[in-house]
Amino acid sequence: MDARSSETVAPVSGVETPVFVTGSTMRHVLVMTGTGAAGLIAIFIVDLVSLLYISWLHDPSLTAGVGFATVVMFFSVSINVGLMIPIGALVSRALGARHYDDARRLATSGSILMAAVAAAISVIAIPLLPAILGAMGARGQAYEVAVHFLWITLPTNALMAFGMAFSTVLRAAGDAKRSMYATLSIAVVTVFLDPILIFGLGLNANGAAITINIARLAYLYVGYRFLIGSHRLLMRPTLSSVIGDARPFFTIAIPAILTNIAAPVSNGFFTGILSKFGDEVIAASAIIDRVTPVAFAGLFALAGAIGPVLGQNWGAYRYDRMRQTLKDALIFIVIYVFAMWLLLVLLQVPIVIAFNAPPTTAELVRFFCQLSGFIWFFIGLVLTANASFNNLGYPLLSTFFNWGRATLGMIPFAYYGAHVGGPKGALIGIGAGSIVFGIAAIITAFWTIRRLERQAAPAP
Repeated sequence: MDARSSETVAPVSGVETPVFVTGSTMRHVLVMTGTGAAGLIAIFIVDLVSLLYISWLHDPSLTAGVGFATVVMFFSVSINVGLMIPIGALVSRALGARHYDDARRLATSGSILMAAVAAAISVIAIPLLPAILGAMGARGQAYEVAVHFLWITLPTNALMAFGMAFSTVLRAAGDAKRSMYATLSIAVVTVFLDPILIFGLGLNANGAAITINIARLAYLYVGYRFLIGSHRLLMRPTLSSVIGDARPFFTIAIPAILTNIAAPVSNGFFTGILSKFGDEVIAASAIIDRVTPVAFAGLFALAGAIGPVLGQNWGAYRYDRMRQTLKDALIFIVIYVFAMWLLLVLLQVPIVIAFNAPPTTAELVRFFCQLSGFIWFFIGLVLTANASFNNLGYPLLSTFFNWGRATLGMIPFAYYGAHVGGPKGALIGIGAGSIVFGIAAIITAFWTIRRLERQAAPAP
């Protein structure tokens, strides 16, 4: 595979070899993960900087309010991520089998279905905001900040869904670089507009929310231009094709969504536990929720990266390459988590200084930095295994392991830890509960590949 493999355009004529069925699997994993991480880090850093700006207003209630809003947004975005999975799985599988017309139709229908579901989620969530935020323990000014933030951002969830769908199709075609560029558009818009709206116009947290909407529109536009200009992987939709593709789409999407909402549900539960300790602890949770994705974006990118690689090789009957892809992912997890853990330990003091964290907030953020690697190694195993399950026809296994970790592996441990050791004990509980599920999930992922190989008909 030459150096341009990550940018190979899937042909509509169906004569070229799909990108991921030849060459080094480790190289494909690293290129796809690297470019995906670059885009994700840009988004997460933007979120981090937005919260940083808000923390400079020296009002813990503002920081806590954005933290509550983030938990709710995490729920809607997690559903969007679950909807991305069938698009990536179906399109990459069609490309691997060289069914390019099917790939174009599936990309188009999947994007429309994803946006429709995202719009429905917003319509349902907005009237329920008082109940949702109240259940998480939001009170006073923090509650008001969260409500206004979500009133501004939730209506554009469908725009974000379109952008995520287009980015997923680009990655399924092996075009990691253009997918990254589409994602980076969010960062460019946000870095430019956030200071103007938050400080220049004095809009505070609402300024950050308005910026999110404009950035989502830019994300959609850039992804669309790349898809129609470089790949021709979108076509004029028809009602019959959208309805016909709905069944395979939701066969994967429903368990994937159920899988993905486990994290925001458990995060909401965890926020509810921490809310009993006051706004300074919630502010610490908000900072942790911004620092964590930046530090461990590579794990999220890895989960998105191995899906197209596994999907194309499954379509090409290359089970040996599928196993090697999972092994390469494990090597990446070990090295990456250790490096990020060390970095967070070294930067724990500058982080709390940058956010003007009061003593209680600073203490909890520093403790998380010291504990982060232990927690995220096992979460990384679950993320990688779930990506394998979702792309290889075992989405219910992904649902089982994610909900298992989010309930049995989290709730009793976090609750008991908070009772015994306060907020620090709750963080320790999250890490302890992830161990069994992380190890069991990755072992099961290798088993599913062996089972697919045994069940496969002879390759043509």
